[in-house]
Parts: sequence; C-alpha cells; structure tokens
Amino acid sequence: MSPLRDDALAYAGHQVHVMRRREVGTLLSWAGDLHGRTMLDVAGGDGYWAGQAIRRGARAVSLDLARHKLTFGSRLRHRPGLVEGDALRLPFAPATFDVVMSVCAIEHFDDGPAALAEMARVLRPGGDLVMSADALTRAERWPDLFARHRERYHVQHTYPGERLAKLLDAAGLEVVRQTYMFRSERAERLYLNLSAKGGKVGWNAAAAISPLVALSDRRAPDTTGSVVLTHARRRQP
Repeated sequence: MSPLRDDALAYAGHQVHVMRRREVGTLLSWAGDLHGRTMLDVAGGDGYWAGQAIRRGARAVSLDLARHKLTFGSRLRHRPGLVEGDALRLPFAPATFDVVMSVCAIEHFDDGPAALAEMARVLRPGGDLVMSADALTRAERWPDLFARHRERYHVQHTYPGERLAKLLDAAGLEVVRQTYMFRSERAERLYLNLSAKGGKVGWNAAAAISPLVALSDRRAPDTTGSVVLTHARRRQP
C-alpha cells in the first residue's frame, strides 16, 4: 500500500467524522504553542493526532496497546514516535512531557483514576493535560441505547465534568477549562444513536451534519453533554 493511500485512509478515518476534527482541534489549541515542546498522546491508536501535533511543531509520541494500529501508523508521513504500552503503566520517567493528550480514551480503562495519575506523573510541573471523555450526562434517559454504546465500545465508566475535575484534582492537576460537545438533549440522543446503531460508518456518514451539531452546541448551555473536553495543568511543587 502506498504512503499516499495510507495518509488518505488515516484522514478519512480521523478527520471525516461528526466530531473528531472539532474535538481534537480544540484540545490542540488549548495546548498552546507546541513548537519545541514534547507531547504524549495516551491511547493514541495509529498516532494520527500526535502527527498533527508534529505539524504544529511538537516532538510527539503516541502510545497504544494495539500493535496493528501502531503498524499502520508507522507508514504515515507525519508519524510520531510510536510506543506499544499500557496507559495504566506508562513506560516513561516522571516529568518527561510538556503536554499530555488523550482523546476519548479514559472511558475504556478499567481504572480511570490510575490512568490520570500516570498522565500526571509523566507531566512536567506546569505542563498541560488536554483530554476528552465520554460524559453522557443524560444516559439514564435512554438505557437501551446506552447499554449498546457501552457494549460496542467497551465503555467501562463515564466522566461528567464535575467528576473528572475531582479526579484530576486528586492527581495533582488543576482544571483550567472545560466544555461539552453534543450539549442539548436532542444532540445527546443523536450521539447515542450514532454509537448504538451506526457504528464507525455512522460517525463518518454523519460528518456532513457536524456544523449543525456545532451550532446546536453554541446555543445550548455548556453544562451537559455527551463528551467533555478538559484542559488541566500539573501543579507546581
């Protein structure tokens, strides 16, 4: 397979999506100027988004347990360093990175607090954590859809903003800002329907309505939603 075809497949898999472009674009913007800074993407799959950080000037590493994703990522043009490893036991020394990023990964971990503690450990004091997580603040309204979502994507826990902020505080991180995506009741139900019934194809097919979702989010109170984006900073000693 040619490098250009691999890059096209990666673009389609990551950018052509109802939410990922806006989601990760927000996280990378919150990380600030990345020139010369070291970044770790935790559970970063094939490293595509860490590669976008490289294009912004970062020296980036992506860690994941899935070897086949890392193998694919090794063929991308803007590939980061690729490391096979466990988010609950990061194979890096303390205070290694200026920025840690994690895109909708923590909900899949058996022990979310342990993963946050590891992210905090490898961050330098004053370093930035930018992450997203399934919040699904109204999931109890649609128990069947939520059950299918959890089963299909192996979601172990959900993290509404307030709960995530408390866990980050316990890990030595101070929340700088948070925002929700898919904020309204209708948008949150759409999110669960895409997950439960549409799967990967559904997320990509729904990319055309991404501007409508963004408009809906701007009009709804930023207090509830399907996914919470968080920027936190490791406290100085």
